[in-house]
Amino acid sequence: MSAPKVYDVVVLGSGIAGSMLGAILARHGTRVLILDAGVHPKFAIGESTIPYTLVALRTVAERYDVPEIKTLATFTNCTRVIAPSHGVKKHFGFLIHHEGQSQDPAETNQFNTPGLLHEASHMFRQDTDAYLFHAALKYGCEQRQNAAVVDVEFDGAGADVTIANGERFRGRYVVDASGFRSPLAEKYGLRDTPCRFKHHSRSMWNHMVGVTPTDQLFAHQPRTALPPVPWYQGTVHHMFERGWFWVIGFDNHKASRSPLCSVGLTLDPRRYPRDESLSPGAEFEQYAQRFPDIARQYQGARPVRDWISTGRLQYSSRQVVGDRWCLLSHAAGFIDPLFSRGLSNTAEAVNALAWRLLDAVRDDDFSAERFEYIDRLQQSLFDFNDELVNAAFISFSDYQLWSAVFRIWAWGSNAGTFRLQEGLTEFMRDGRDSHLRDLEEAAHLGFYWPDHDGYRGLFDTMVRLCDEVEAGVTSSAEAADRLYVDLVAADFVPKHFGFSDRNRRFLNPTPVTLIKTIRWARQHADPRVRDLMFGVGKDALLHKLTGRRIF
Repeated sequence: MSAPKVYDVVVLGSGIAGSMLGAILARHGTRVLILDAGVHPKFAIGESTIPYTLVALRTVAERYDVPEIKTLATFTNCTRVIAPSHGVKKHFGFLIHHEGQSQDPAETNQFNTPGLLHEASHMFRQDTDAYLFHAALKYGCEQRQNAAVVDVEFDGAGADVTIANGERFRGRYVVDASGFRSPLAEKYGLRDTPCRFKHHSRSMWNHMVGVTPTDQLFAHQPRTALPPVPWYQGTVHHMFERGWFWVIGFDNHKASRSPLCSVGLTLDPRRYPRDESLSPGAEFEQYAQRFPDIARQYQGARPVRDWISTGRLQYSSRQVVGDRWCLLSHAAGFIDPLFSRGLSNTAEAVNALAWRLLDAVRDDDFSAERFEYIDRLQQSLFDFNDELVNAAFISFSDYQLWSAVFRIWAWGSNAGTFRLQEGLTEFMRDGRDSHLRDLEEAAHLGFYWPDHDGYRGLFDTMVRLCDEVEAGVTSSAEAADRLYVDLVAADFVPKHFGFSDRNRRFLNPTPVTLIKTIRWARQHADPRVRDLMFGVGKDALLHKLTGRRIF
């Protein structure tokens, strides 16, 4: 038998993580093979983007000179360059529901991002993933689809990767980006047993046609009860005690040529154990019927494929890098789709891994020590998201507590996005990679805003109080009141925007609120917040006033 061809890197999985990394590596001369058990186009969820994701994608695209990745960073480009199959995302929308009751408009929140970051989208993943996969091939990646990996054997010089038909491939390094059913995690027993995460949820999902736009459910409400941006033009979260439904429209703008809407249900299996006598579709409908307005949204809607249903979603790994291998993104672990963190985590991990791998290929040093940061980064991202989502699920039973958790999440996400954009702006000015490497040096790795002690303290207080509520030590009302005291007192939480105002349901940037916030920053803000507000924050105001896009 002839010796197999040797690649610098063998990537397992051709989804968004594997294809993005493959495109970067091949663009810079690395010999890459991508193996996948399936074939494109492939159904996938993880469709909702957030401002942090968009800036992370732009950073990766500019840093590694792969413009196709930047296409994913705007709704306009996704629609024009890839296909008119994507939805627009202008906000995060949250509505609390109680069984048997109509939704109370006083228990709603909406977070609209500043205009300069307003190009978020609902990605139709089978199109975006195939687009990136084809970009990777354009840059020189080789591929084998319908090629399930059955074995990976490492030695001191690399790894032999065997697929189901017996073919064998040789790589100097292996990146497993294949997701939950990671061949490396299975072969080497890398999963934590039990999973270390606090949060518990299971899920079911599908794409449907005929979903009623959310705004039609509430057309009878007075104008003052309605949000500034239509509900259906963003990601809708219908929350209830220990669970939530998602509504992610691909058909929510005039340019769309898609009739589809992504729908799903995520709930705590300890409170809502799976009914094995029901099909996933029947179980989804059963839970929807408990909430009158949710039932009306899905009434008459029809699935376009078989339902997918899971056991517990959460899984963790004791180790995600080793000598000559790495688990990337969902191969390393998963928490919950709440807050749409999956794509941003993927982009952040790819960004940090790519330059290390390019150096390793040149130096022929693929030791675990060289990639130790990737282990810390991914584990920290999972741990932060676990604490955040678990606190949110606890808060769903009380609107005032949820409202405080919502604001702490929203400002941390915004500040982290501004911080990342600040580094990208500096990089774009002089091309020095040190601006982006410096972002890795942070005391609180894994956080949206990882270099601010005050925000870390506020977040930890939120987690502690929510845990006390769950344990029955503190009431929801007491926890909410204490968090609002901290939000109002914190000089690192902007005033006038609504991040500390419990009576403002909708966080919507306007020229007036942005001007007031920048004035507050000049006179009263924490120095780091002042820097952010007079950099990216001022750019946001200019964009709002002039329509000129800053980056």
